Amino acid sequence: MPRPRTFDEDRAVDAAMRTFWVNGYEATTTEELCAATGLGRSSIYNAFTSKHELFRRALVRYLDTMTADQLGILEDEARSPVERLRDLFAAVVDGEVATRRDGRSIGCLAVNTTVELAGRDPDAAAILERDHERRAAALRVVIAAGQRAGEITSRRDPDALAHYLIAVIGGIRVSGQAGADRPTLQSIADAALDALTG
Repeated sequence: MPRPRTFDEDRAVDAAMRTFWVNGYEATTTEELCAATGLGRSSIYNAFTSKHELFRRALVRYLDTMTADQLGILEDEARSPVERLRDLFAAVVDGEVATRRDGRSIGCLAVNTTVELAGRDPDAAAILERDHERRAAALRVVIAAGQRAGEITSRRDPDALAHYLIAVIGGIRVSGQAGADRPTLQSIADAALDALTG
């Protein structure tokens, strides 16, 4: 009979998530995962079967948390569509500033993974694509509502504008990693909103 696990799997996934977020998938060693989780190598492999499976779970945890936060902002119908978009950008900029280390943010695990793995890891690519579509769908609803209300004056299709905003958010994340300060990140967000509201 196998021995019962004596550790909190969720806590281990959270610790691994932070480690992958800072280092990336390839650069994260098993030793670093052991140090972060407090688990031995055999416990990690017994619980998660592989580094890749632990990463997959960490990526899903990150996306579920970050996307839930973003959807909470976008689905707040007590605020106007443009206010929701402004609040979304504020949360993104705040997140980049909050994770600064040595003048640079650690960025976004989704963006980092897209650059590092999406082209050669079908599992990671599928997870990222599902998340992208969830965020795009929420943005489409807000943009369409803003167009109907006359707040968003761009005549472009809401789907195209949703993907544009996702690309802008990714750009803010990368700019934060490159060392851009809060005023610079905020100016990118402001320019994107200006493009929609003209």
